[in-house]
Amino acid sequence: MNWENDADASTAPVGGQDPTDPVSNPWGTTRNTGAELYTKRPEYRYPVPEPLDEHGPARIVALCNQKGGVGKTTTTINLGAAIAEFGRRVLLVDFDPQGALSVGLGRLDPRELDLTVYNLLMQRDVTVEDVLLKTDIDGLDLIPSNIDLSAAEVQLVGEVAREQMLGRALRPVIDDYDVVLIDCQPSLGLLTVNALTAADGVIVPLECEFFALRGVALLMDTIQKVQERLNEHLVIDGFLGTMYDPRTLHAREVLSTIVDGFGDKVYGTVINRTVRFPDATVAGEPITRFDSSSAGANAYRDLAKEVLARWPLSGHGV
Repeated sequence: MNWENDADASTAPVGGQDPTDPVSNPWGTTRNTGAELYTKRPEYRYPVPEPLDEHGPARIVALCNQKGGVGKTTTTINLGAAIAEFGRRVLLVDFDPQGALSVGLGRLDPRELDLTVYNLLMQRDVTVEDVLLKTDIDGLDLIPSNIDLSAAEVQLVGEVAREQMLGRALRPVIDDYDVVLIDCQPSLGLLTVNALTAADGVIVPLECEFFALRGVALLMDTIQKVQERLNEHLVIDGFLGTMYDPRTLHAREVLSTIVDGFGDKVYGTVINRTVRFPDATVAGEPITRFDSSSAGANAYRDLAKEVLARWPLSGHGV
């Protein structure tokens, strides 16, 4: 294993910060995730992932939360780019009719796209290779979306095995990638059920704000129903605290509530609120390229290492 810091990076203090300070260390104490001991603080970093000798099959992960504005798209873009930095082949699937992922990754105009994920789902003569777009990031590809996808929710109702359409569409390229990240729309409708049915795992971004917690029970109920009826292998990979402002007591209390509720399922990495994320979106680049040395870029690199370390080492996973 290669560590970003020195050989004793698991215990070395950083910047002389007080680990009991709730601002610099929102977790307060070390927690055992079953893989590594860590806290939010950088001295408990996960190791840099080892290079791969071969690629695939991909682990499919849905980023899901029925509440909008919690950081799903931002996380899909930047987590995908960070994982690609570690030599993995990553496919991003924009599964939101708003097309925010397509715009935020490549400054695409979704209205000008001839083929999108909608065509992949609804037209038998369209293959995933027809829809797939290369990005400027090495190892990172995109299946785009636009407003046409909103019609699919209605049209899929009459299809046989309608919940499995996305999984079947992605199957031909699973062996070409190590990770597939699906950016779901902010709802629990048929499109989101499709994503959950296709996925091996779910990452739930949660804004560190009170109202972001109110709909989690309904989301968990939907995930449980998919597990019971459509995809028994689906697991919750983790809950990710986003838009965290360590200066406010409210944000710290919400984060504490998330940890109390979901325990070790909560990622040790927390994504702080910063203006650099919307700036990167306007530029059509992930934060890891737009401002590579920023705190936001390093946070998503830390998240990528943590995500990869938590995934299983056999079967689907990298």
